[in-house]
Amino acid sequence: MSIRKSFADLSKAGWLALFILLAFLIVSLWFGIVGCRALGDVELTPFGWFALIAGSFVTVALGGGLMALVFYSSRHDMHR
Repeated sequence: MSIRKSFADLSKAGWLALFILLAFLIVSLWFGIVGCRALGDVELTPFGWFALIAGSFVTVALGGGLMALVFYSSRHDMHR
């Protein structure tokens, strides 16, 4: 039995979940763009851009790593 599913195999709940996640992504992008435009003439130094990009990367990597550990733990029955 294959774990992989195609989009054609998704149930209505699966399509609803994808739609909601896509809506969250669009709202997040919109909020970020509006927020950046609201800053007006505020400028970031090159170090500020580096800190912003590095902080975003570390946040996503940490979240992904923690989710991987949760997945690994659930698959190998390591929680007690």
